[in-house]
Amino acid sequence: MKEENEADRFEEPIETYGHYTYADYLTWKFESMAEIIRGKVYRMTAAPGRLHQKLAAHLTTEFYQFLKGHPCQVYPAPFDVRLTLGAEKNEDIYTVVQPDLSVICDVKKLDDAGCIGPPDLIVEILSPGNNRKDVYLKYNIYEESGVKEYWVIHPHEQTLVINSLVEGRYLPSRFLTSGDIVESKILPGFTLDLSLLFEDLV
Repeated sequence: MKEENEADRFEEPIETYGHYTYADYLTWKFESMAEIIRGKVYRMTAAPGRLHQKLAAHLTTEFYQFLKGHPCQVYPAPFDVRLTLGAEKNEDIYTVVQPDLSVICDVKKLDDAGCIGPPDLIVEILSPGNNRKDVYLKYNIYEESGVKEYWVIHPHEQTLVINSLVEGRYLPSRFLTSGDIVESKILPGFTLDLSLLFEDLV
């Protein structure tokens, strides 16, 4: 009888309970995206909507064009971000997320698997069904992990809130919308015209 290899094993994670790590995550073979937040599994059951993807493509282009020749780099989802909270071993990492966009300025955080440690800037675009995860769960873990800027975009309401890390706590902006020109504190010189961002969402 052929001995089963470690890489051949596959245990389906249980989303309603259980406590999983990045080591477990590496054994899963989902066709859809999955994230772990504080050991709990969150699976995306359907592809993001059209407006979500249109915004993601627009933002990726804006950041990519600005960052040419810049030490910071932008990565769109799917892209694994391991928020270690000081852990070093895969079996001790309990949060692995796939933000819609991640901007990383310290290239030492990048490896072939993605990013280990907090990106400098994260963008999440809300979709029906993920609002609680992105607005509450990810807000808390991004704040705790030290993500300097956390942007939350609501496509249907056409709003953006920028959460800026100040002395370890997030300070949210007002609701920004069409007519506002957005700047990033961690990317001096970067501007984003929200009228141009939202006007194409038809």
